[in-house]
Amino acid sequence: MDNFPALIVKNIGLLATPEGKCAKKGKEQGKIKFIEDAFIAVQDGIITGVGSKEQLKVLEGQRNFCSKAQIVDADGNLVTPGLVDPHTHLIFSGWRQKELFLKLKGMSYLEILKIGGGILNTVKNTRRASLEELIQNGMVVLDRMMAHGTTTCEAKSGYGLTVEDEIKSLEAIQELNKIHPMELVSTFLGAHAVPEEYKGKTGEYIELIEKEMIPIVAREHLAEFCDVFCEHGVFGVEESRKILECGKNYGLIPKVHADEMSSLGGANLAAEVGAISADHLIHAGNEGLSAMAENNVVAVLLPGTSLFLNESFARARNMIEMGIPVALATDFNPGSCPTESMQLVMNLACMKYRMMPEEVLTAATLNAAAAIKRSSTIGSIEQGKQADIVIWDAPDLDFIMYHFGVNLVKTVIKKGKVAVQNGK
Repeated sequence: MDNFPALIVKNIGLLATPEGKCAKKGKEQGKIKFIEDAFIAVQDGIITGVGSKEQLKVLEGQRNFCSKAQIVDADGNLVTPGLVDPHTHLIFSGWRQKELFLKLKGMSYLEILKIGGGILNTVKNTRRASLEELIQNGMVVLDRMMAHGTTTCEAKSGYGLTVEDEIKSLEAIQELNKIHPMELVSTFLGAHAVPEEYKGKTGEYIELIEKEMIPIVAREHLAEFCDVFCEHGVFGVEESRKILECGKNYGLIPKVHADEMSSLGGANLAAEVGAISADHLIHAGNEGLSAMAENNVVAVLLPGTSLFLNESFARARNMIEMGIPVALATDFNPGSCPTESMQLVMNLACMKYRMMPEEVLTAATLNAAAAIKRSSTIGSIEQGKQADIVIWDAPDLDFIMYHFGVNLVKTVIKKGKVAVQNGK
């Protein structure tokens, strides 16, 4: 350790972290490194040392080692990497609580969409909102996410569905990335729905995406990924393929909303186009999942959406056994999953997916980072990685998986700086 640290986290009762710079799959997903009585040293936002209390005592014996460091006392609690949320619909205006009674009466997500609700309702409000309003709305949400332990999140456009409004949404993401401690990763989702003005003219809307939206997004460096809602009544497999291949031609990495409502073939498509992730996968068949395993596509699972829509839960255990790297995300959005809490998602993964706590931690950190091409820099507490750290009001990993419905985060450190201190 050549440089004296700027920050030291000490008195860590138990440090729990996956290790490595790529997604973990199969039995490897459940392998977590545990260090009791640990410390973490940070310099210039990067982890420069991780070890035991005894190792820290040796370093403290070196002249001036701790003299300039900010000391963060973990008080004997659990410490993990910052949580990573690789699937959110952050940018929108207008919540949709009035649709709850329709769901309670038995209307499906797609049925609500057909009568002008769902995504299309949010589209109307988002189009009316100014860039400044979208930024302010996003700030509120990001504050909640970070307070619950999330330090990096993916953010999609998709509620504009015009050239101007999709660009406005992506510009909001860029500005939020500058002014909020949260690290944002941008995804273009112009193919989130067919807007009302293109009803019955899906081909024309796809042409607008290909000829106008994607070229501008790529030229202005507004997004890193291109996503499509591949679903009956939205965009079919071949339509989705066309959009994703166009995005690839412009340097946008494919992602797919796959097999959420029905077994349409989205998982197969994700494997065929070389997508970095396929998300939802509630109704994905074995053939599609096998193709994902062969092509190392990350499965991003969204149990909060299953809960809120009263839908089935994805077959996480089968996916892990098949050798698919499994990640977790909130799917935060105003309609089908209005939650900012990755903690709730982790609880659900244990209870509904039957994932073990160690598998869940990997899914919410390193594998989630891999789903947004960030696993070489975040997702684990290791020397050389970015110092994104959560101190929990918990003694061990099992406690945060079993104690649900409350926020157990005490302190959040982002890039080596204390960003959240809950209760203070």
